Amino acid sequence: MIFKQLFEPDTCTYTYLLACEASQKAILIDTVATELGHYKDLLENLNLKLIYTLETHVHADHVTAASLLRDQLGSKSIVHRDAGAMCADLLVTDGIEFQVGGIEIKVLHTPGHTSGCVSYVIGERVFTGDSLLINGCGRTDFQQGDSATMYKSVTEKLFTLPPDTLIYPGHDYNGRRVSCIAQEMALNSRLGEHKPSADFIEIMQHLELPYPKYIDKALPANQACGATDSHDLPLRQG
Repeated sequence: MIFKQLFEPDTCTYTYLLACEASQKAILIDTVATELGHYKDLLENLNLKLIYTLETHVHADHVTAASLLRDQLGSKSIVHRDAGAMCADLLVTDGIEFQVGGIEIKVLHTPGHTSGCVSYVIGERVFTGDSLLINGCGRTDFQQGDSATMYKSVTEKLFTLPPDTLIYPGHDYNGRRVSCIAQEMALNSRLGEHKPSADFIEIMQHLELPYPKYIDKALPANQACGATDSHDLPLRQG
């Protein structure tokens, strides 16, 4: 399997390219519209056909490239049915499994950051979006966020995966690229060390985070799969 972890520096967003070497079919997880040229160049250089763009949720910090890639490369977009993006080609639910070439993908519904958050289990990796970050998690004060729900998603679903499962998050603001279930269960400052739900909720209630920088543009754009004039940010060519 081909695997690439890509980084967009303005919002510290990770995008993931996975492809089956035998079939040359590829997926992209959590694309960013400003990176469109880079994705297209990478796919062309690797001689890959993009089949799906997968969203872990409807993002508030950047605009997805799903619609642009669908229009230009013929890929199909995937989101959870509760994400509020009915523009997607496929609306998935918890436990759904599908395959792209030799790549098997399982959907875990992991709400809490938003009501439509999912994580994607692919082999020994799980792509957690904002549900579980390295030594943290996504905020719960926007988009139907709920701290108690987040706690259940992480502790009852993600933390029940094999301990050596590699965690690839949607963001990291400190240059970290990968963690694992065992590490986050032991060391995550918000959710680790068997922290009780009440303590986690208390932490989340007192984060005092700033208003998301791009939410007023990104949220309506992403509810349309990025297919609006809201992504008027400059395109970074590959």
